[in-house]
Amino acid sequence: MDLTFFGLTSNDRINTFNQIHEIVFHGQGGYNWETVYNMPIWLRNFTFNKLKSYYESQNKSQDDIVKENIQTLKSASPPIKNSKTPTYVTKAIKK
Repeated sequence: MDLTFFGLTSNDRINTFNQIHEIVFHGQGGYNWETVYNMPIWLRNFTFNKLKSYYESQNKSQDDIVKENIQTLKSASPPIKNSKTPTYVTKAIKK
C-alpha cells in the first residue's frame, strides 16, 4: 500500500510543492517559499485560486486583443501592387 498514516502520498507532496512554487513564482516577489509553506492550507488554496483566476483573466484579455488586431489587419486594404520599388543603387559621380 502506498498510503501512510498521517502522511502525504508522493502525489500529494508533488501537488503541494507545485502549488507552493506557483504562488511564489507568480506572486511577483510578494511571497517567499517559507511563508507559503507555513500558510494554513485554506489560505494557501485561496491565494493559489486568486492568482490562477487573475492570470487566466489576463490571458483571456490578451487573447481578445490579439484577435481584434488580427481582424483589423485582415480587413485593412491590401497594398498597391503596381508601385515601383526603389533600387537604392546609385552611381557615384566620377571626377
